[in-house]
Amino acid sequence: MKIGYIQTSPLFGDKKYNFEEIEKLISGVKANLIVLPELFATGYTFISKKEAVSLAESQDGKTAQFLINIAQSTGAIVIGGFIEKEGEKIYNAAMMISNNGVIGSYRKIHLYYKEKLWFSSGDKPLKIYDIDGVKVGIMICFDWIFPETARILGLLGADIIAHPSNLVLPYCQKAMVTRCLENRVFAITSNRIGEEKRGEDHFKFTGKSQITSYNGEILSSAPGNKNYVDIIDVDIQKARDKKLNKYNDLFENRRVEFYDTIVKIK
Repeated sequence: MKIGYIQTSPLFGDKKYNFEEIEKLISGVKANLIVLPELFATGYTFISKKEAVSLAESQDGKTAQFLINIAQSTGAIVIGGFIEKEGEKIYNAAMMISNNGVIGSYRKIHLYYKEKLWFSSGDKPLKIYDIDGVKVGIMICFDWIFPETARILGLLGADIIAHPSNLVLPYCQKAMVTRCLENRVFAITSNRIGEEKRGEDHFKFTGKSQITSYNGEILSSAPGNKNYVDIIDVDIQKARDKKLNKYNDLFENRRVEFYDTIVKIK
């Protein structure tokens, strides 16, 4: 299966420019699954909720149509971050798109920093999508720091975790080695590059988008400072064998009778 990511440097608030830059990057690219960064069309550093609301869309908006076009040109299922509007609420979300339209969306459940001021916390359960026999789960950026997120997706049967991101902390890329190893899944962390200085905040995004293997091997690593696309072949079947060795199966060996504390302690 051909999987990959697109790493970009979006211009805040300029969806047209951001779409055009991605179109240039993927000219001639073919794949089965492509992941774009968190909030790739809008930028990240909002100065008010009103501003975030002004850039929000429903699942039939311009960003969805752009992703459909990308799916049609690449032949891929495409996953990318956007601000999803539903009623009076907005969410930091990611859409999964085929060439026929929207398959579904995930809303970030672990909000980082001032995201808590702009967005409602995700209200959809973690879910697996069956894409031509390949099982794909989605988490967004800061979800990585909560091991429960990847573990639940793994237990639900994920072969691949799609991970749209706008990373500013320096830890995630290394941590994804452990997330993939402990769950025996592939992960595609699609990050952005560049800086945004708006209001009192100045973010420097780390780039280094990464595809991590089920065994912890880093299969692809992007530069930290340039737009970049990479597509690689992976053997999905390897993610379905949870055996670490002859005697240890990482899921069968769990001792769930000792784990209830994790949900009892608030």
